[in-house]
Amino acid sequence: MKVSYSPATLFTAFDDPDLIAHAGLVPTIRLAERCGPPWVVAEKVELTGAGNGAGTAADAKTLSIVGGMIAGTDSIEDLEVLRHGDLSRLFGGVRAPSTLSSFLRAITWGHVRQLESAVRAFTCALAAHTGLVPRRDEVVFVDIDSKVKQVYGPAKQGASFGYTEQRGLHFQIVSVKTATCAPVIVATRLRKGSAGLA
Repeated sequence: MKVSYSPATLFTAFDDPDLIAHAGLVPTIRLAERCGPPWVVAEKVELTGAGNGAGTAADAKTLSIVGGMIAGTDSIEDLEVLRHGDLSRLFGGVRAPSTLSSFLRAITWGHVRQLESAVRAFTCALAAHTGLVPRRDEVVFVDIDSKVKQVYGPAKQGASFGYTEQRGLHFQIVSVKTATCAPVIVATRLRKGSAGLA
């Protein structure tokens, strides 16, 4: 197989002013807002003592990070995608990557627990608005997974030596599945301790 034209003769232009990338963000963020992240995060997450205003507007910053993850970003710099083109007309309060980076650096072990609390409240609201989480009358399979991710700095908050005898972050993920729904992560937790401790 061979291309039948020269790349120099091909030109593509997108000049429609209403054209945006990541249009799927609109219904997804609308669903997220209906389920409560802005008010849940504002109610449950409080970053006190953070310098340079890093702890202010945690709700807008969290939703900016989640929106970036939905758009496929995998680094702080990639969060700039939410400010490209006319996306800024669709979404208010999108923060710059440098602002989001300061926010993430201000998060400590205690703030992770606050975010976990917000995620639990969001999951309950999401179950009420969608069919992702199974109904009560179905048989539910629960899968609890635990992993220790090795870290190398003694100053890393939340890291400890556990049953693996390596300094690491120990996290757990709980997912549920039924015959009618795909696996859904319903809870996460960053924890300390050895094997067998709840």
